[in-house]
Amino acid sequence: MLDVSKELQQKIKTLPRSSGVYFHKNAKGEIIYVGKAAVLKNRVRQYFQSKNDMDVKTKALVAEIADTDWIETETELDALFLESEMVKRYMPKFNILLRDDKSATYVRINMKDEVPYVSLVKNPQSEDGQDSATYFGPYYSAWPVKKALRMLRRIFPYYDKPFDPRRRADLNAHIGLSPGIEAGKMTRAEYKASLRQLIRYIKGERVAILRELGSEMKAAADRKDFEDAARLRNQIWNLKALQTQIIFGDNEFMDLSKDQALVELRDMLRLPEIPRRIEGYDISHQSGANVVSGMVVFKNGVSDRAEYRKFKIRRGSNDDLANMRETISRRLGHLADWGRPDLVIIDGGIGQLNAVADLLTEVDIPFIGRSLVIMAAMRISKFWRRRVPEVMLGKGVVCPRQRFWISKKTAMLAS
Repeated sequence: MLDVSKELQQKIKTLPRSSGVYFHKNAKGEIIYVGKAAVLKNRVRQYFQSKNDMDVKTKALVAEIADTDWIETETELDALFLESEMVKRYMPKFNILLRDDKSATYVRINMKDEVPYVSLVKNPQSEDGQDSATYFGPYYSAWPVKKALRMLRRIFPYYDKPFDPRRRADLNAHIGLSPGIEAGKMTRAEYKASLRQLIRYIKGERVAILRELGSEMKAAADRKDFEDAARLRNQIWNLKALQTQIIFGDNEFMDLSKDQALVELRDMLRLPEIPRRIEGYDISHQSGANVVSGMVVFKNGVSDRAEYRKFKIRRGSNDDLANMRETISRRLGHLADWGRPDLVIIDGGIGQLNAVADLLTEVDIPFIGRSLVIMAAMRISKFWRRRVPEVMLGKGVVCPRQRFWISKKTAMLAS
């Protein structure tokens, strides 16, 4: 463990294995960083282990930590929403330094609409006085928020786009994910009442909601309205079941510098930095027509579906080399707004690599070819081999044997 006070060492030993939110404080008692954890004991201890592969900002944060406190939560969902509230309340300086506001996601709900809907947006618009919606966030990773809302939607059905009374009930209405107002399954007043419960959950009022639903269920049973009592019972069961759901897990939110798999990938491929953002590219077509290319993105070794992109090839011909070159050329035109990859993986061999080598070398972005990266899992530790399917193999980006190419300066690494 790093050089920390005996008091803090003893405190760290008492960390629970539950989910929650932690608060790093400096010597003045000021909160300098707020984070969430699926397992507080595992997550917080990571800050006080080896500094060897920490980036500069993380080292600066750890150097200032004099004390750590935490709040336990019953579910990862609660931790996700509580973290956002605490960041807004305390505005810790390292949350600002370590985050990119361009990646922030907000949940938008306008209860003043006749039939409100729930959506995810990047930029709140209420500052101009024209939007009366309520915004919840910021959340700095869209994927867990989307997953959380999908789970909550089973309990509190909602529309995810503006309501059209002329539209027939869709599949979401039939399976209980939307209120089904158009099919007479719920009135507008009932829908708004359900949506208020969703908002209360996001605000952290889960325990109060469960208590109220229990009282309503008992009242429904007393008046022999067993159908309503059963509906309320199911809501209670579903809310309690959220305790067993994995929303983010510690691995997704580990510091990149502490993710041993990515550290070993950097060393194995001789990369200048830990690959914070990895992009993979592939070409697809239907019998030579309708050619498209796909870009998949991994952050912290976990796929980030919100960053996936699809390119409709303008050439229109089934020429893999030319199409891959067009794809990479167009991608490089978005470095400013999409971000810069630390590693690019091309689906193909020497031909595909040669087709894009000059483009990527010119902007100093390392790249490898999928078809030649077959011995990767055989050269690295058991820990990395366990992570390979999660990080890359699961998306068909890396294969398990043979030699591979890396090109920062088109150097070949062989078995």
